[in-house]
Order: sequence, then structure tokens, then C-alpha cells
Amino acid sequence: MTQLQSTFVPASAPSSHAGSVMLDIQNVTKTYGKFTALHDIRLSAPEGEVFGLLGPNGAGKTTLLRILATLLRPTSGAAQVAGFDVVRDPEQVRRRVGVVNGGMGLPARLTGREVLRSFAGLYGMDRAATEARIHELDQRLDLGRTLDVRAGEYSTGMKQKVVIARAVIHDPAVLILDEAASGLDIFARRTLLDFVHATRAPGRLTLYSTHVMSEAEEVCDRVAILHEGRLLTVGRIPEILEHTGQDTLERAFFSLVRGTGLEDGRAV
Repeated sequence: MTQLQSTFVPASAPSSHAGSVMLDIQNVTKTYGKFTALHDIRLSAPEGEVFGLLGPNGAGKTTLLRILATLLRPTSGAAQVAGFDVVRDPEQVRRRVGVVNGGMGLPARLTGREVLRSFAGLYGMDRAATEARIHELDQRLDLGRTLDVRAGEYSTGMKQKVVIARAVIHDPAVLILDEAASGLDIFARRTLLDFVHATRAPGRLTLYSTHVMSEAEEVCDRVAILHEGRLLTVGRIPEILEHTGQDTLERAFFSLVRGTGLEDGRAV
């Protein structure tokens, strides 16, 4: 098989004027018996970015994000989120992250407002801070009637808005969005992408995982492309397009995969 390392686009480190490192992943590998879901992943991201984690289903994106959210332990290697080690300081990490994926549910009997108040209480927020935060998120996510309608009556888009609001009720330093736009209609998707645009701020990092390359092209500052659990490249999108000689990120992805000697999980 062709050596993977020789086909990588040179990984682009954060610029010298970037702020504090919010994500630092060093040689993370995750195995399940004889199957390796992640192979020696190394990457970092500074504050103030929307950082994309891209690849098809089965690329290892969700496995990596679960490690960062302390839901899985790496087999080897280390990772820090907002300055805290995911294995040694999981509680500190959990207080600083918010997680959204495409399959999260809500208690059917509760209204959106009740869901958000409940989660705010888990983070020790007082009533005044909670109500102020709910008002702010209503403005940013256009929560509207979702706040006072029971979740059992929600459309997919309504549910996802409240799931996102729940994940950020405590204003986390790191927001993890794992295929968060999956199943959304055009209006809910636009609200989500506009919200992601607005998350760039000092002391903040948004990790945006998707297999839809056009979404990444719109919202991400830098991206990491994974395939078969291997990191193919890290860089700014224009750099990746220039290196591969392609005009879209999707075409660049296929160019990179062909260069590894792996397509559809087979050696070529």
C-alpha cells in the first residue's frame, strides 16, 4: 500500500499571532479489539476559530469528538480541551464544552424554556442569569414558540434549535457540533450556520464536524480532513484547494483520498 504520510498536504499550524490554544491533540489512537478507529491523530486549534472536522461517515470524526467530550478514552495519546486533559480532568473539560449531534432528544413533556432552565440549574446558574441567557439565545437562534411549546410537538428544526440552546446555556468555551445540520430544513439550517458564524470570539472555539463539504466552506476558518481514521490534512481551505489543484473542497477530498491509495476502504 502507498505510504499515507507521503500524500499529505503539509499541516498548517495556527498563525503566529493566534491566541491561546483551545484544542491540542497529540498522537491520539483509538482501537476496538483489532479495529483501529483513529490512527495517531495530531492537530491543534486556537481560540477564535470555527474549526472543521471533515470526512465521510466512518471517517472517525464522531469517535474523536467523543474523546474530546470525555465520553470515550483514547487507547493512546493525549488531548487537552480549553487547557484541561480529557483523561486526567474530565469534569473540568465537561464544564467547558457544549455538545450537539444530529440525534439528540428532548423530554417530550417539557417546553423549551423548562429544558433550558433545567440545564442551567445543573451548571449552577441563578434565575436572573438563566432568564437573561434564555432571552439572548432566543434572539440568536430565533427560538420563538419553541420556548413555550412541549418538545413532543416540535418539528426537527424546532428540536435542533433547543438542543443547541441547551448545549450553550452555560456559555461554554468550546462548542462541539457533530453533524448538527443533519435533517434540518433550509430555514433551520440557515439559522444554525448563522449562529456558527457568530461564535467566533476570544476564548472560544467551535468544532464543526460534517460530511457536507459546502457547509465547511461557508463557516470554517481551518479544517482537518479524515478518512478511514487517518488525518489526511489540516489547513485553511484555500491552501488545500491550491495544493490539490481543485476548485471545491469536495473535489479536494477525493483527490486526497486517491493519493492515499485508499478508496471506499480498499487499497488501490
